[in-house]
Amino acid sequence: MRPLRFAVSLLLVLCFVFATHTAVAQDYPARAVRLVVTFPAGGSADITARVFADKLSELWKQPVVVENRVGAGGSIGVEAVFRSAHDGYTLLLMSNTHLINHVLFNKLAYDITRDFQPIGVVTASPMLLAVHPSVPANNIKELTAMLRAAPGKFDYASCNIASPHHFAMEMYKHAFGIDALHIPHRGCGPVSADAAAGHVKIVATNAPTALAFVKDGRLRPIALLSTNRSPSMPDVPTMGESGIPELKGFAIDNYYGFMAPSGTPPAVLAKIEADLQQVSKLPDLRRRLDQSGFDMFVLSSTDMGKLIRADVAKYAQVAKQAAIKTE
Repeated sequence: MRPLRFAVSLLLVLCFVFATHTAVAQDYPARAVRLVVTFPAGGSADITARVFADKLSELWKQPVVVENRVGAGGSIGVEAVFRSAHDGYTLLLMSNTHLINHVLFNKLAYDITRDFQPIGVVTASPMLLAVHPSVPANNIKELTAMLRAAPGKFDYASCNIASPHHFAMEMYKHAFGIDALHIPHRGCGPVSADAAAGHVKIVATNAPTALAFVKDGRLRPIALLSTNRSPSMPDVPTMGESGIPELKGFAIDNYYGFMAPSGTPPAVLAKIEADLQQVSKLPDLRRRLDQSGFDMFVLSSTDMGKLIRADVAKYAQVAKQAAIKTE
């Protein structure tokens, strides 16, 4: 009888846990949800967060508050989410910058691959290599020749230290043995504006934050650093399309998704994922992102997990091969 009593007791406990989690998911969210963005306002991460926050607020009938926690290449904001209550009311707008941090820094307080649960990827932000119009280069072949002919004379700016843009440019430098100093900024919005003003001459940034400057002639696009061309800049080729042997297969993609601290109730995670999938199909949301230069890149939590694992392995290999280090 004791094994039977134990089995019945265990079944009752499991039923109670299931019912509790189901009730939590049905009630979620019962108050405001905080969405932490680890980059400055006006950048691609911030735009993605605010577009989705608006639609989730409408769906949930609760505020989704975007909070910009900037610093240390994004790790300050990630740590804030890691240390928050694991209840689904504090979410992270994740970028693959955080995966690069995981590869390059060994003293982080958290492990992005272990301490966070993927919920879903939502957008991709094409990355652009551009120059100020005063630079005498119109394409990647001309820029490469210019940089190789004057070692140490030129520098380049990117959105941040250990950002995908920084990572991609160090890969490019390694491919050709180029000597150019990296000048990290505090976000893609600020670095795009600085490049358009001529304060920096060569910039690796997100296409959405550079789009207006490209359209008005204050930045000249050289090449996309991402895998594919972007509908927002259909005439700008990718690095891989350059025809230069050293750049065959060259690509680093920059994407954004939602994550929550591990330990968040599975039913809550499932609800957030389902609702993200729902709002990502809204025509007006897609229109807003298209107008801002974003590409839709919607992945499930399972596929996001696979992408994270693949990219961590890729970044680790590239960092070792190219001896990429932070300043």
